[in-house]
Amino acid sequence: MSAAAPSPISDPSPRTASPLMVVVLAAGKGTRMRSDRPKVLHPVAGRPMVAHVLAAAEALDPAARAVVIGPAMDAVAAAVDPWPVAVQAAQNGTADAVRAAEPLWRGFAGTVLIVYGDTPLITAGTLARLAAAVGPGDAPAVAVLGFRPADPGPYGRLVLDADGHLDRIVEAADADAAARSLALCNAGLMAIDGAALGPILAAIGNDNAKGEFYLTDAVAVARRMGRRAAVAEGPVAELMGINSRAELAAAEAALQARLRDRAMAGGATLVDPASVFLAADTVLGRDVEIGPNVVFGPGVVVEDGARILPFCHLEGVVVGAGASVGPFARLRPETTLGAGAHVGNFVEIKKTRLGAGSKASHLSYLGDARIGDGVNIGAGTITCNYDGVLKHETVIGDGAFIGSDSVLVAPVRIGRGALIGAGSAVDRDVADDALALTRAPLVQKDGAAPRLRARKQAEKAARARQTNEPKG
Repeated sequence: MSAAAPSPISDPSPRTASPLMVVVLAAGKGTRMRSDRPKVLHPVAGRPMVAHVLAAAEALDPAARAVVIGPAMDAVAAAVDPWPVAVQAAQNGTADAVRAAEPLWRGFAGTVLIVYGDTPLITAGTLARLAAAVGPGDAPAVAVLGFRPADPGPYGRLVLDADGHLDRIVEAADADAAARSLALCNAGLMAIDGAALGPILAAIGNDNAKGEFYLTDAVAVARRMGRRAAVAEGPVAELMGINSRAELAAAEAALQARLRDRAMAGGATLVDPASVFLAADTVLGRDVEIGPNVVFGPGVVVEDGARILPFCHLEGVVVGAGASVGPFARLRPETTLGAGAHVGNFVEIKKTRLGAGSKASHLSYLGDARIGDGVNIGAGTITCNYDGVLKHETVIGDGAFIGSDSVLVAPVRIGRGALIGAGSAVDRDVADDALALTRAPLVQKDGAAPRLRARKQAEKAARARQTNEPKG
């Protein structure tokens, strides 16, 4: 297996010069999502969007961390664990959200990077560039992430002075013609010198239409304090914030395109890339072939030379080197396919090890099973793993042959080299190299078929007459 577990999709191994703290703002309710689920927990590429942000931040190896959540957001706290959380009691603006984390950042000597939990496309490289733009002493105290969207209309503009430093942020509603002509816009992410963070936040007021404390005012406050402000530019593709279901779908499409490109650059063939959906942690080895309309849930590793044929769904699975899956197969969590194993059409496998070279070619369910090497599972075979209360295990030894339409009632053990006759229901252990049959004996009545057909035709005609008789 040559592929390694994927790191965040970003610049390789970015690092910052000074100690770094990352504060993730994740208290938004996301009312436009029209959902009972907190906005930052909506998934993108199989993981909550906030998890993408945390992964990008973790690649910077921060010295300290914090996530700001709202009241009664226990699900968010659980999702971001082990990151420490702070609770913003009321939605009083972005500066107020950072204040809520003061017990976690107070006294931090370094750079505080403030990011948003609803920007899952951000990369570690962009975050590193933003963090590197500030520092102590004569360095800028504040840096704002800027970008140049195709339509800058709804965004705040970043106004630079003659020396190229950030002079101020002008909100779109307040922009005059000169400001509206600027292409450089505010993405919202910010880095602040830790030594200046407390005084800057203390000086931010709420004299505005909403009565909220806005982090964007940090630029003006820093300038009044005699400190400079800077801009670090980021690519538009990384700075999509998510506030609606439509934007969630757009972010999914953008991240899928990024994941597909990475998979193909790593040596995998995607026959129809646009129809393949990958999870953020999908690992594909060299010379893997993925057919059209394949969906990967979280936790899938496909080793070198394996093939996933069209219309398969995999989640929590390891597919061994040279194995083949599908078409129309479903592999569920805790499943491992050995090297060269074959899973065919309309086969469902759950919490099962299918050994090297073993085959389940069609129309079977295998759950809670340990299946050895070189085993053949006939069509229509099922493991009855659930008794209505508990799950039980089926064990099949190397080289066993399970005939078609067999039912293996767990817990049961099939020995090495054993042969189970087609149509058998096996509810007790079978010894190595034994032949097990449980078919009912065949009963044959010569000449009975024409008589039975005649009787059935007569019954059919009688029913038809009864149906057509007039009702009195």
